[in-house]
Amino acid sequence: MTAALTACSSVGDLTISNESSSDVTVTTGDDEIIVSAGGGASILGSGCTPGDVTVEFTSGEKFVVAGPVCPEEQIVVRNGKAELQPSS
Repeated sequence: MTAALTACSSVGDLTISNESSSDVTVTTGDDEIIVSAGGGASILGSGCTPGDVTVEFTSGEKFVVAGPVCPEEQIVVRNGKAELQPSS
């Protein structure tokens, strides 16, 4: 009998979509990237984050997304918060 475990992929791009009206700074532990209001970004070939992801708004407010976050999911920022959604 063979059992397969589902886990984060170690390869792929991490995608961030910023649907808010302000720029955000996203820190993954390995990378820090500024994502413009109404824009998006990808960290190419990043694979899974080593832990939590922090999204900081220009107001100084921070929102933590529990990690690790893997390429199968994307970070979507809107209305002062960030959430994970399946990558398209």
